[in-house]
Amino acid sequence: MAARRRCILLAVALVVVGVPVALFAVTGVAVWNAAHTDDARTVQHADAIVVLGAAQYGGAPSPVFAGRLEGGHILFDEGRAPVVLVIGGSQPGDRSTEAEAGRQYLVDQGLSGEAVVAVPEGNTTLESLQAATTYMKEHGMESAFLVSDPWHNLRIKKMTSDLGITPYVSATWHSAAVSQTTRLTGYVRETFAYLYYRAFGR
Repeated sequence: MAARRRCILLAVALVVVGVPVALFAVTGVAVWNAAHTDDARTVQHADAIVVLGAAQYGGAPSPVFAGRLEGGHILFDEGRAPVVLVIGGSQPGDRSTEAEAGRQYLVDQGLSGEAVVAVPEGNTTLESLQAATTYMKEHGMESAFLVSDPWHNLRIKKMTSDLGITPYVSATWHSAAVSQTTRLTGYVRETFAYLYYRAFGR
């Protein structure tokens, strides 16, 4: 009887531990695969290019943010979409929003002011994407290339699809961390973030 009880407890323990581990592993592989997928290789055109914001300092984009903006600039120059939306709000004490800093950066790099729109709302990825998709729907846009760091691809694609816009991810490795340790941290963090979004919708 005692041996049977031990077997049952062991089986329960394996399920309790094994299922979350397996779920994390499967999701981690999906995050990695999405990071190495560039929809721009197969999709030629979308209604907009959406560049996700990142840190900015006094209106100057951080290197990570600048890398994303340059990725959006390349897509625009290739004629992939007629407009670039730069999204992202501000943090307490900021003199500029991420969106406004990013828009100014692209204009300074030669893009027409009419071709770059700042959507300066949201303090989380989901909030910023909600603001962007609201703008797009108000202007008859239905699809977008999403430009961020590679490990964000799976989550932002799912979020944007859930918000009713057809998403195509085209991440830039120019803004991605160069060290393997930092990249691994990004994949692990995004695996947790994606699971959290799927569980709680935020």
